[in-house]
Amino acid sequence: MLYDLIIIGGGPAGVAAGIYAARKKLKGLLITDLIGGQGVVSRDIQNFVGIKSISGLNFAKALKEHLEANKETEFIEGDLVAEIKKDQKGFKVLTQKGKIFYSTTVLVASGSRRKKINIPGEKDFDGRGVFYCSICDAPLMKNKVTAVIGGGNSGFEAALDLLPYASKIYILEYTDKLAADQVTQDKVKKSKKVEIITMAEVKEICGDQFVKSLKYQDRRTGKTKELILKGVFASVGYSPNSEVAKNLVELNKNKEIIVDHKTQETSVKGIWAAGDVIDGLYRQMDIAIGDAIKATLNIDKYLYILRIKQPSKKI
Repeated sequence: MLYDLIIIGGGPAGVAAGIYAARKKLKGLLITDLIGGQGVVSRDIQNFVGIKSISGLNFAKALKEHLEANKETEFIEGDLVAEIKKDQKGFKVLTQKGKIFYSTTVLVASGSRRKKINIPGEKDFDGRGVFYCSICDAPLMKNKVTAVIGGGNSGFEAALDLLPYASKIYILEYTDKLAADQVTQDKVKKSKKVEIITMAEVKEICGDQFVKSLKYQDRRTGKTKELILKGVFASVGYSPNSEVAKNLVELNKNKEIIVDHKTQETSVKGIWAAGDVIDGLYRQMDIAIGDAIKATLNIDKYLYILRIKQPSKKI
């Protein structure tokens, strides 16, 4: 079967594309490991326009229900796209489970993943005091001292998740400024449990069977200091999941897919991209959804013109 559009990714961007593809009566297929994207692990989403407050799990459920209601778009959950190849008919999409699909166009909405800190001890204590999901692992820090690495939104949200459990929370930020939204900062700073340390370069995570301490360098004085604790939550940003298209489309130095921000087209005709995987300025669900809708409308226009130019070819 030749699809009009294959959507890679099941986060807000991918689901939005699936819904709009169905509305345009495109034969679409969405492939993802899990519907919902990174928002699944959020305790309380409060910045999605039109919804005052919703948990990540409930938001993912709503996305899936909306996608299911638009039956023109098929979707496969529990698999990941491994590679995209150029094909005579358009593109051949291969999954990690060995499935092969063909499509005239592709939309990459594969999102991003949490970055590693890449310091001594991080790998050794992964799951034994080093964590990346505060929603999942905050309860393990009950009555314990812990640290959050990163002063952006993800770091302060991790601190919020830890507040009901940890006895003490250090937030370590490399620069002298905090990048988190002021609203989130205000919530965290209300707690006497929290101590914020700026100009801190994390050097090592120490322990035996489990984490026992964290060493950092004070970038103002150059002195190395040690915090005695039981847990470290890495919240230093995200890396784009652009590997599926790296041999086809143009990437920037951060491995983000470069797009035309008017249309979301990549450097390869027939491939579009949207959401956290692109060279966008901001990482927000509302923006990702808007980009995906923009891309899908442009894909519909592209397919319409293609049908006019090649009326005898089945697209």
